Amino acid sequence: MAKRVYEAWKGSNKFILGGRLIFGPDARSLIVTLALIIVPMIIFCIFVARHLRHEFSSYNAGYAVLVVAIGFTIYVLLLLFLTSARDPGIVPRNAHPPEEVLRFDSSASVEIGGRQTPSLQFPRTRDVLVNGVTVRVKYCDTCMLYRPPRCSHCSICNNCVERFDHHCPWVGQCIGMRNYRFFFMFVSSATLLCIYVFAMSAFYIKVLMDEYRGPVWKAMKESPASVVLMAYCFISLWFVGGLTGFHLYLIGTNQTTYENFRYRAENRFNAYDLGCFSNFFEVFCTEVKPSRNNFRAFVQEEVHRPVLPSERGAESEIEDFGANPRPKVEEDLDIGEDFLKISQRRNIELDQDVQSRGSNGTPENSMMVDSPMASGHRAPTIKSENRHSSYVRSGSWEIAPEVLVNSTFTERSYIPSSETRL
Repeated sequence: MAKRVYEAWKGSNKFILGGRLIFGPDARSLIVTLALIIVPMIIFCIFVARHLRHEFSSYNAGYAVLVVAIGFTIYVLLLLFLTSARDPGIVPRNAHPPEEVLRFDSSASVEIGGRQTPSLQFPRTRDVLVNGVTVRVKYCDTCMLYRPPRCSHCSICNNCVERFDHHCPWVGQCIGMRNYRFFFMFVSSATLLCIYVFAMSAFYIKVLMDEYRGPVWKAMKESPASVVLMAYCFISLWFVGGLTGFHLYLIGTNQTTYENFRYRAENRFNAYDLGCFSNFFEVFCTEVKPSRNNFRAFVQEEVHRPVLPSERGAESEIEDFGANPRPKVEEDLDIGEDFLKISQRRNIELDQDVQSRGSNGTPENSMMVDSPMASGHRAPTIKSENRHSSYVRSGSWEIAPEVLVNSTFTERSYIPSSETRL
C-alpha cells in the first residue's frame, strides 16, 4: 500500500490527525505553554472575576470582566494553535540535486576502479536580484536545493523554511512565512492578557480596601490569589512584552530575528525594507500563501531523471572500469595479441635480412612471451621466432641496432595504454 507524504516525511516534524496538523519535534513544550496560560486564567476567573460581578454601578456590568477574560483566553489559545499546528512555510526537498547546475570538476577527482575520474560538484552560492539589490543564496546539501531569499534550514525541524524567523520552543514550531503573523498576534495578545489580569487583580485589591476600610496589606491578605496573579503577570510582561516590542521593531524594518542577528554581525544592507507602512502592510494585510506541501497526498513513485551528456560519459567509464571489468580485459588481451603478432613478423623480417647478409648466428631457444595485464589476467602465450644475440652478431657486447628496434617495438606491445589500464 502506498504511503502518504507525512508517513515518509524526512524532516523531524510530528503529525497528528492523519497529517492534517504538523508540529515541531519539541511539540511537548506546548503542554507547558498551555499550562502557563490556562492555570492562571482559571485562578483569575474563580478568585477574582467572580467577585467583581456586582462591583459596578450597573448590576450586570460586572459579568463583562468574566466574559472578557474567558473570551480573551480562548482567542490567545486559538492564535497559539494557528502558530504551532500549521506548515510554517517548509520548502519541499528535492530527490536529486538540481540538474541545471550539475557539472564535473576535473580538479577534484575520485579513484574508481584504479582510475581517476571527475567528481560531481555544485556551486555553493547563487546570486539573485531582490528589489534591485543582489542577494546571495546558499545551496542546502540536506534538501538538495538552492534556498529562496530569506530562507534558512532549521536544524531542529530539519527543514528549509521560507522567511525563517526562528524556532520557538514555547510553541514547538518554526516561525516562518506562513505563521509569523499569527505568532506576533499570539505574543501581543498574551501581553494584553497579562495587562488585563494585572489590572483587574489590582482593582479587586482596591475594592477590598474600600470594603474593609483597611490598609493594602490587609486586602492582600484577604485575596492572596490576586497578589500571586499580579506578581505572575508582572514577570510575564517582561518576557512577552519585551518580545512584542522587539518584533514591532523587526516588522517596521522588515527583518527577521535570524536576519537581525546575522546582518548586524556582518554589517550588511537590508534589501527587503520597503518603508515602515509598507512593511506592516506586507505582514498583516497580504494573503497567506498556501502550503507547498500536501501531507495527506500519496507518495509518487520516483521518476528517474534524464542522464546529462556529461554524466553519461562518466557512467560509461564507471561501468567499464568498476562494474564489469571482464570485457575490457578481454579487449586489451586481443590488442596485445595483435601487437605480438606484428612484432613476430617484424622479427622474422629482421632475421631473414641478417641471414641474407651472411651472418653466422646461433639461434636461441624459443621464449615464452606473456602480457602482464592487470587483475591477474595473462595474455595468450605466443612463441616468437629465433633471434640472435647482439654478442654473436657483432662479436662484442654492444647492442646491435636491429635488436634495439626489435626490443623497442616489442616493449611497446606489452605496455597497456592509459585508456585500457585497470
